[in-house]
Amino acid sequence: MLELHNVSIYRGILCVAHQINLKCQKGKVYSLLGPNGAGKSSLIGAIFGTIKHTGSITFNGQSLGLTNYMEWNKSIGYMPQDNTVDASLSALEVVLLGLINHLGMYLSDEQVKLGAEIMQELGILHLAQRDIMSLSGGQRQMVLFAQVLLKNPQLLLLDEPVSALDMHHQCVLLDCVKTYTKKHNLTTLMVLHDLSLSAQFADELIVLSNAHVEAQGDPRSVLTQELIERLYHVHVDIFYDKDKLPIIVAKKALKQRSLK
Repeated sequence: MLELHNVSIYRGILCVAHQINLKCQKGKVYSLLGPNGAGKSSLIGAIFGTIKHTGSITFNGQSLGLTNYMEWNKSIGYMPQDNTVDASLSALEVVLLGLINHLGMYLSDEQVKLGAEIMQELGILHLAQRDIMSLSGGQRQMVLFAQVLLKNPQLLLLDEPVSALDMHHQCVLLDCVKTYTKKHNLTTLMVLHDLSLSAQFADELIVLSNAHVEAQGDPRSVLTQELIERLYHVHVDIFYDKDKLPIIVAKKALKQRSLK
């Protein structure tokens, strides 16, 4: 279990997270939502150990501290927003970079086999020998996701993993995230902006606003018209699919109240 107790994060004098308390279970996908500047990426960075915070963060009973960063993130698969590859490498070679801390002068047959197995599980083994620069954006994103999984993480942190993808590749990647999380009993926390995608692919939603947790729970209970219009300043219609999951349609921007 991932637990945050009274976690606060400051960027200069600006508080981007204030006294955050969260519990995230194994085998579940959690989506972090909230307006721009709500502190979503900062919270992900704090959990990974790259952003300073006060309060405590624990995972499976181990606490994140100043001296155990390397040991802490061994069990974490982290995919940042700006995760790009500019080198001319094969897709398999990019995946194998997930073992960067265990690679020597030569790749072992076992390491190559592990990389191929992950690609097979994600349905991208046919891309193994392709140059990463020749792949589409969606294909590259899947390769980078395979790289994260090769680390054999227990906790997945994904910061806007589908922001640059078309509708098809968004669904492909998020379906892989959900399936892999369930199959391997991981804890997955991902930042998304699309409310409808979050409702479809996350077990629980965590909504941040003004440095606080505004709401947490299943998509049906969290994504109310009142909450969306209050936080995002957009008038919306909410429909429900056959599984009674909400589909959010933005209609028009609402005028924000000026601060006095």
